[in-house]
Amino acid sequence: MLGATLVGTYLFDRPRGVISELAASPVLWQRRAAMVGSLGLIMRGDASTSLELAARLLTDREPLMHKAVGWMLREVGKRIDRALLLAFLDEHAPEMPRTALSYATEHLSPEVRAGYRALRR
Repeated sequence: MLGATLVGTYLFDRPRGVISELAASPVLWQRRAAMVGSLGLIMRGDASTSLELAARLLTDREPLMHKAVGWMLREVGKRIDRALLLAFLDEHAPEMPRTALSYATEHLSPEVRAGYRALRR
């Protein structure tokens, strides 16, 4: 997990344009590095970049991105504020890929998880 935190830790008090550029890349591994790299920011209490990237990458065609987006959303809810996760899910659950939604809601109660699954189109 150390590698996943390096990008975000480095960017914590710096401009984050590079992570935005990576997220816009046509290369899967660069987009994934952007999303997973935001874990370092989450670990320092900053969810803003992760939530922004998650919204941008939510409908990515690659299953590995669905996992990364869901994982970082789950971490926002666990490490920073569950209300931030729930607000994101309230807005985006209907369009989220099943895998991303599953990862993001992993630590929620079965009833809450089922409610968000029911919103999917």
